[in-house]
Amino acid sequence: MEQIINGIAADRLTVTWRKSRFSNPNGNCVEVAALPHGEVALRNSRHPDGPALVYTAAEINAFILGAKDGEFDDLIT
Repeated sequence: MEQIINGIAADRLTVTWRKSRFSNPNGNCVEVAALPHGEVALRNSRHPDGPALVYTAAEINAFILGAKDGEFDDLIT
């Protein structure tokens, strides 16, 4: 099995990508996929063959908890 590293071409991953139900139909979406060893990959839906960012479960958990707590609300215009 190929090693999955940060920046791997997203189309090389055999995974099921999904996006938020809040995404719009214009393709402005971040998609996520669970990886075999518990990591999570993210990609830009406008560039499905572009790079995938790979995060550990702990990194994703910290981000999600921060987002739920409003830590990133200042980024939204």
